[in-house]
Amino acid sequence: MGPVPPVLEHGLDGDGAWLVTAAVPGRSAVDARWLADPVTAAAAIGRGLRLLHDALPVEGCPFDWSVERRLVRADERIADGEGPADRFPEHRHLGLAEARARIGDPPPIDRLVVCHGDACVPNTLLHDDGTFAAHVDLGTLGVADRWADLAVAAWSSEWDYGPGYDQVVYDGYGVAPDRERIAYYRLLYDMA
Repeated sequence: MGPVPPVLEHGLDGDGAWLVTAAVPGRSAVDARWLADPVTAAAAIGRGLRLLHDALPVEGCPFDWSVERRLVRADERIADGEGPADRFPEHRHLGLAEARARIGDPPPIDRLVVCHGDACVPNTLLHDDGTFAAHVDLGTLGVADRWADLAVAAWSSEWDYGPGYDQVVYDGYGVAPDRERIAYYRLLYDMA
């Protein structure tokens, strides 16, 4: 992992907090260059996540992206009237009670890491040679099971590149897919 770019501006207004840093070299993984070469991009996304997860120390991280915290958000969304029609197509068949019950029964933590929090394809930058450059949009960064990031990164590769690139993300990370954790963390992401 490289250094963090210098902060140029930051502030708080009626719409929220914001931060502007110096430019980071690289292109979004959804740039036309990478849409034309999704195998290279998906592998780099996996490698970039592994770099993040291996580099940042869990001890002392002040940010939490735990299942418990995210269940609170899911319950808020449910209370606001969100339901199956608001979820991704693969989860719409689940009734509200069944979906909530599923996310309320998480699998054991595989490996606790500092997660990106929204590790989807557009939030990864790649160098022109196809290597990982940086992560952006770290507003929900926090400690959680690594599968909370992995499941979403691989899922996003299907949305942005088409079917079959999820395995390339897992290969780039260096892990075999864990179907139980993938299903769980995708539903939790969808609901929370």
